[in-house]
Amino acid sequence: MAPRKNARGLSPVPPTPARRPSSVTSSPEKPPGPLSIAISPGERDVVKVNNYNVSELKNACDDALKRYLSRPDLFKQIYLHTDVRLALGWAGVFTAAATGLYGWKTEFEKSKPAVWVGFILYLVLTSLQTLYSYFVEGDTIFVGRRKTFSKRIITERITISSRTLPVPSSKLSLKPSPANSPSYSLSINYVQSTSGGKSLLAKGRTQEAKEYSAFFDEKGVMAQEVFERWIGELVEAVMEGKGA
Repeated sequence: MAPRKNARGLSPVPPTPARRPSSVTSSPEKPPGPLSIAISPGERDVVKVNNYNVSELKNACDDALKRYLSRPDLFKQIYLHTDVRLALGWAGVFTAAATGLYGWKTEFEKSKPAVWVGFILYLVLTSLQTLYSYFVEGDTIFVGRRKTFSKRIITERITISSRTLPVPSSKLSLKPSPANSPSYSLSINYVQSTSGGKSLLAKGRTQEAKEYSAFFDEKGVMAQEVFERWIGELVEAVMEGKGA
């Protein structure tokens, strides 16, 4: 039977069936990685070191890593280790100054008990500072945290340690080259959580080393773009759970 036409002679359009709500929910927004946030060459200052000084090479890489990862929209650097060492150091300085001032203004025999107490307290504070640097802080150079919001508050924490791997004795030579240069070794730990750290979303860990000669030319000028690309790839791999 043909459908009945309306007053204008047009057949009525059949109603469109209502769509069922999809059971697939969108995944939380992925926090941006270091490589997704561009940096212009004008923002970098020239870094030049002595290629024969391993401490200068390591410090230059450590500083470049901190600058790169603490940019806006990335990680906020946490200075807990530095604050603890400074607090212990200044406490030792004040203790020594107060002990010396008291011993200077007070008679020798009368001041001996207090001076001994101050001396012992100074040794304790200095020892605590040394032990904290060695056992707690260790090789840690960067601790960062970031909070992002995507339907819920996501907290990320990254901890990076660095050290220098010496050249094997079989490859020692006078002139640094990719084949005989000391290596810059990194250990990266990454944790992503929500609900104030009660719910773990992701975690990753990786360790990798690369020769200093890959980041510095013969004159000691640092190729910051190459270094930053290497750091960015390592961090993003850990964020995606691809780290070893």
